Amino acid sequence: MGLKRLSMAAATALVTAQIWTGAPLFALWVGSQFVGQRALSMGAVCIVVVVLAILEFALALLLTWLSNTYDDISGRPRTERRARWLRSMRAEDEGYVSQRVGITPLERIVMLNVYIAVLLLAVWYVFFAGAPSPTICPTGGVC
Repeated sequence: MGLKRLSMAAATALVTAQIWTGAPLFALWVGSQFVGQRALSMGAVCIVVVVLAILEFALALLLTWLSNTYDDISGRPRTERRARWLRSMRAEDEGYVSQRVGITPLERIVMLNVYIAVLLLAVWYVFFAGAPSPTICPTGGVC
């Protein structure tokens, strides 16, 4: 049972990392294959957007499946997962439900992965992105 839980946690970490690294890189690769040696076109941009949307949707479905499978393996009772604005005004408070059921290790892995992604983005933006340099047009002005 512990090996199954560990493998589910490892798969969740891998899928979560692919959401913000692998899927965008693969979508850009597919778009670059569409462009070839020509200049960038709106067709290539549309292909990148469509491939990225399909991949992100598939990875989100995979995360949902992993979470539900983990709940089944660990015997965790399934709770209603509905957005707050779709709930009844007299529905049970979400804080009480989360205290009663708790957060699974898979949910903690996803949260940690999001924190790492945002932190890395902030570090890149502050220290490595640099200021955009103006481009000099052939006419001598700034483009």
